[in-house]
Amino acid sequence: MITECTRALVGAHDADAGFIARLGGGHAAVVLDDDRDDQHYWLRVWAARGLLWACDGQVVAAETIAALRAGLRDPTWRVREMCAKVIARHVVGELFAAVTVARDDPVPRVRSAAARAVETLSRHDA
Repeated sequence: MITECTRALVGAHDADAGFIARLGGGHAAVVLDDDRDDQHYWLRVWAARGLLWACDGQVVAAETIAALRAGLRDPTWRVREMCAKVIARHVVGELFAAVTVARDDPVPRVRSAAARAVETLSRHDA
């Protein structure tokens, strides 16, 4: 599941319908049945949320770190917020500088998640 979430987070749209349904639950139909591009960001949000739980207790792989780094710069604030949460939960120290920059995000929820991630990473490094 980690590999699929990582690929979806970076925008791969070749995930199968069953995987999208597992990530998005009842709301997955919006992404699966709607041709509007303005709804496809949800797959990236759900992918990041999947990483929040799928990586539990595992070392975060380089590909996933790269996807999280890109996710912190995603045009959709929900993706940026969820990536900051993943970084905090799994103490992804490699992304300390990137999540520090996210504390200046224009969206308060992203700034808050980034601040918590920086605090967690700082505490863990101490």
